[in-house]
Order: sequence, then C-alpha cells, then structure tokens
Amino acid sequence: MSQLDQPKQREFTGKHMILVVGLFFGTIITVNLIMAYFATSSWTGLVVKNSYVASQGFNEKLAARRTQDALGWTPNLTYQNGTITYRLENDQGEAIKAGFAEAELKRPSHEREDQLITLLPKEGAYSADYALGSGAWDIFVSLTSEAGEPFTYRERIIVQ
Repeated sequence: MSQLDQPKQREFTGKHMILVVGLFFGTIITVNLIMAYFATSSWTGLVVKNSYVASQGFNEKLAARRTQDALGWTPNLTYQNGTITYRLENDQGEAIKAGFAEAELKRPSHEREDQLITLLPKEGAYSADYALGSGAWDIFVSLTSEAGEPFTYRERIIVQ
C-alpha cells in the first residue's frame, strides 16, 4: 500500500480546542440566560411583602377563624357557565343575608389575572357573571352578614 492510498489523519489543533470550549460555555450561558428570563418574567412566588409583619396578626386571624367556625355556617361555592355563585347557610339550612359580598379571584401561579368582583344577591345566594380562563383559580369570598358578622371562605377550583 502506498502513501497515497492511506487516509490523511487530521490534527487536533489549538483552534479546535478554542471552538470546543467556546461551544461548551456558549451552551451553558445560553441555557442560563433563557432560564433567568423565564424566572423573572413569570410568577415571583411572593405571597406577602413582609412575612414578619404578616405574622403579627396571626393570633387575631386565628381568633376570628374560631369565631367564624362557632357560627356553624356552611358555605357553598359553584362556578358554572361563566357564573360564580356563593351560598351561605346557617345550621338550619336557611340562607344568610349579607349586607356586602365580594370575591377575589386569583391564579395560584401569577398575579396577572387577579380580580376583585362584587357578588350581587340572587335567589338566596350571591352571584356574579365572570368568565374565568381555563386552569386553576383560588376564590376568596368575603361576606358581611346583615348583623355585621364577617365570614371568609377560600376554595380552589379547576376550570376546564
């Protein structure tokens, strides 16, 4: 076999090494930049602005919750065909009449679609027409009875 028939062997030079190192670190940096972009453009994860200040009202919130539980009222929240309906009943099954009722609609993953809506009385319940996008929603209902007793309720629903 002559030298002409043998395949020419390629050398691995310094230029090749610079290209390999550049591609390696370029890939790492690109992935990190993409992940940083999505991390800063999506939900912050912030639940309260100052956890210490929020913790100072814990005992009051706990006492209010116990008072609410002692009322024996039963909440019922439904969402059908673009209508949010909230019914609150006493221990005899009679509807509680409220002077004021509102619902705070929140996405568990971000704040962009959060809304505060007023629930209007309708046939022993309180309702509002509001089209929710598909996915998970946390609904916080606040109601003050005609006797001045506050009642809060939270429920997570999944809209198809």
